[in-house]
Amino acid sequence: MKLTIHTFRLQLKHTFSISHESRDIMPSLIVELSQDGHSGFGEATETRYYGIMLSEMVETLEKLRPTIESAPLSTPEQFWDSMRPHLADNPFVLCALDEAAHDLYGKMQGRPVYDIWGLKTDVLPLSNFTIGIASIEEMVAKMEEQPWPLYKVKLGTDHDLDIIEALRQHTDAAFRVDANTAWTPEQAIAFAPRLKELGVEFIEQPLRADNWEGMKLLYEHCVLPVMADEACHVEADVARCYGFYHGINIKLMKCGGLTPAKRMIEHARKLGLKVMVGCMTESSVGISAIGQLAPLLDYVDMDGALLLSNDPATGVEVVDGYARYPQVNGTGAGLKGLL
Repeated sequence: MKLTIHTFRLQLKHTFSISHESRDIMPSLIVELSQDGHSGFGEATETRYYGIMLSEMVETLEKLRPTIESAPLSTPEQFWDSMRPHLADNPFVLCALDEAAHDLYGKMQGRPVYDIWGLKTDVLPLSNFTIGIASIEEMVAKMEEQPWPLYKVKLGTDHDLDIIEALRQHTDAAFRVDANTAWTPEQAIAFAPRLKELGVEFIEQPLRADNWEGMKLLYEHCVLPVMADEACHVEADVARCYGFYHGINIKLMKCGGLTPAKRMIEHARKLGLKVMVGCMTESSVGISAIGQLAPLLDYVDMDGALLLSNDPATGVEVVDGYARYPQVNGTGAGLKGLL
C-alpha cells in the first residue's frame, strides 16, 4: 500500500463563527491510500479548539509511513485495529486513515461502502444547513442566500431568542439550535418553550460537557430534546450520555473514523438514544464518508463542503438537504486534480 499526503487550505464562503471561535480558512489533511490501481481518500481538518494542528498530523503520518504502507487491508476494520495502537491519542489522523481504508477497500471490491454494510440509500434523513453566529442581518442574509428546508443555527450570544425570532420571519424551514456549551441550565430551560413554538427540533450541547448535574436537570425538565456533541467523543461516552441526553451527535474525526462510529451508532440504538452524525468544516472527502452512515441515522449534519468556496474534492453531494451518491465505489470520494 502507498501513502500520499495532501494538504489544503479550505476557504469558507463566509466567516464562520460559533460560541468559542471564528474562522475563514480551514487547513485540511487528505490522506490517499493506493493499492492495485485504486486510491482511497480520508480527511482530517485542523481544529485549534482541540489542539489539532495540520503540521503535527503530517509529522505523525510521516513517522508512521513504514507501518502504514506495510499493513495489510483484509478489511477496513482490521486495518483500523492495526493502526489504533499507534494513534490512540490522535483520533483525527486515525479517522483520515480509516476513511481512506474504507474508500480504498470499497473501490477494490467494486461496491459502495454502504452496500458492503448491507444498507440502502432510498430512505435518508434530511441534512441541515448551518448558519454561524453573526449579526442578525448577516444571519438572515446567509439563510436567504442558501434556501434550505432545515437550518442549524449556532447560538451563544446575549440575544439568542431574538436571533431565532428574526430568522423565523424569513423562512418556514425547520430549525435546530446548537449553543456549543454556551448556556446555563436555567437559560436552556427558559429558552426551550419559545424555541419549540418557533419550530426548533432539538437543542445541541447547551451546557459545558462536564456539567452532568445540569444536564440531568435539562433531561428531566427541558421541553425540547437535548443532543450531546462535546460530551460524546468516543465509544465510552455513549453509555455515559444515557439518562442525560436524548441523543448523541457523533463526529468521525473525534471518535477515530467510520469503524468506531458504526459501533457507537449500534450502542446508542440499544440504549434507545437518537443518533446523529455531524461534520466539521471539511471537504467532500469527509462528507462522502459521513454519507455512508446516513441510512443508519435519525439526523445528519453533512453541510461542511457547502460552506466552502474551494472544495478540492468530489463525492457525495447534498442537494436540497438530501445526500446524492455518485456512481463511484467506496465512499465515492476523489480529488479534482487527480480525476
